[in-house]
Amino acid sequence: MAVKSDGVVVQPVRAILRLEGALLLGALIVAYWSIRANWLVFIVLLLAPDLAMLGYLRNTKVGAWCYNAFHTLVGPLLLGALSVRFHNLVALAIIWAAHIAMDRALGYGLKYEDSFGHTHLGTLDRDRR
Repeated sequence: MAVKSDGVVVQPVRAILRLEGALLLGALIVAYWSIRANWLVFIVLLLAPDLAMLGYLRNTKVGAWCYNAFHTLVGPLLLGALSVRFHNLVALAIIWAAHIAMDRALGYGLKYEDSFGHTHLGTLDRDRR
C-alpha cells in the first residue's frame, strides 16, 4: 500500500514523486533558458508562491487552502495556456511551475488542514529530525 491512513504517500512512491519533481524542475529551467528570459526575474519570483502561506495567519484551514491553491500545477498550466495569446506570460508560468517542482523535489507536499507540517509527501517535523 502506497498511502498511510493519514493521507501520506509512503516509500517507494514518495521517492518517485520527489524524483519527478527534481526532473520537472530541471526541464523547466531548460525551458526558461530556451525562451531567453531574464534570470533575475526567475530568481526574484521563484519563491513568490510561498506568499500564499500568509493564509496561515488566519488559521490552518485557510492556510492550507491558500497554500494548495498556489502549489498545484493547475495555475501554471492555465497561465501557460494563456501565453498562447499573451506571450509574456510564458516566463511566469515556467517560474511558477518551477517553484512547485522544487518544493516537490525537496519533499514539501500539499497541505492538510490539521497542521502546516502534515503534507501528502510526509510530515515536515519528521523530515527535519
